[in-house]
Amino acid sequence: MPIPDPERWRGLRASARDALEQRDYGLKPLVAEEVAGNEDIPGVLVFPRSVHSQSNRGFFSELARVDEEPLSGLGLKPVQWASACMFGGTAKGFHVHPPYIPEGTDPEEWFHKLYVEEKDDMSIRPYDREQWDVMFFVRGLVELILIDERAGMPRAVMHFHVDGDDHGGGKGFGVVIPAGVSHAMRSASAQDVVMVYGTSMVFDPDSEGRMASSIEQASLPSEWSDYLTGVGT
Repeated sequence: MPIPDPERWRGLRASARDALEQRDYGLKPLVAEEVAGNEDIPGVLVFPRSVHSQSNRGFFSELARVDEEPLSGLGLKPVQWASACMFGGTAKGFHVHPPYIPEGTDPEEWFHKLYVEEKDDMSIRPYDREQWDVMFFVRGLVELILIDERAGMPRAVMHFHVDGDDHGGGKGFGVVIPAGVSHAMRSASAQDVVMVYGTSMVFDPDSEGRMASSIEQASLPSEWSDYLTGVGT
């Protein structure tokens, strides 16, 4: 976006003035509350839960009960629970888990059956043969991106922010992510992110596919490095 008042910036060197942009403060990032209950990617679910403040002590939040919605309706019962911490200012992913395809079955036909023809029949979902994640963010602010990479499915993208339980103002959210849907996240603040997640299968390193994950090793975006070193000035 062009700078509306160049005269204001004439104290900068010309190269810096040419690189200036102005933020559009009217833009508002999509947040979990606005996508809750929607299914822009088949199988993905963002669901609300309650966070109870304990005055002068902290907060208490339930994650989920396998015999209550939404997990009971999905027929999804995680067999392993884990926690993870992502330091402030860092990112994870993209990574993806391989979807199960029955032997002799065309992947596109299989996904069409699961998510179009018989989308309401949760009993045919092979949770015990592929890893689904159920994520909860306990602390921090998270930017989450999901991309459907399953064969024959539209390459839909979901991009939104999730407040941790310590920021949610009494509201928390869980996110269900199917196998075959790549996902990445980054801390949206300097605060560490703490998450708890359940999986439909136990951890298997061979089922951890990485996609465009070099961000995890990158210290600075190339644009920042160019600016710091004065490239183009």
